[in-house]
Amino acid sequence: QVQLVESGGGSVQAGGSLRLSCVASTYTRNSFCMGWFRQAPGKERERVATIYTGGSPNYADSVKGRFTISQDNAKTTLYLQMNNLKPEDTAMYYCAARPSEFPPCAVDFNAYDAWGQGTLVTVSS
Repeated sequence: QVQLVESGGGSVQAGGSLRLSCVASTYTRNSFCMGWFRQAPGKERERVATIYTGGSPNYADSVKGRFTISQDNAKTTLYLQMNNLKPEDTAMYYCAARPSEFPPCAVDFNAYDAWGQGTLVTVSS
């Protein structure tokens, strides 16, 4: 089972930027999906962005044009660059992974079997 550890959360004002990182232990599968999900208080966990090992990033409509998901060349670190943050982006952000033969990656958080502990992002107006 892959181990995931997130970092990079914090508090910023609206319009600011943050970069989240997720370090993954060695994945035994050659192809997999990784993604960022978030959960605000009282709300269901939702997909922010996902990416397949060979590329094919996919974003929730609410973050398109503001957030960018990427991986390092070794595919061991996942990033989420968040620009022009809004108060509604405030949530706990989780890194997730699942084996996958082909893109696109699943958007339902229930499809992912490996999760990090989460990192809190707070955006003030």
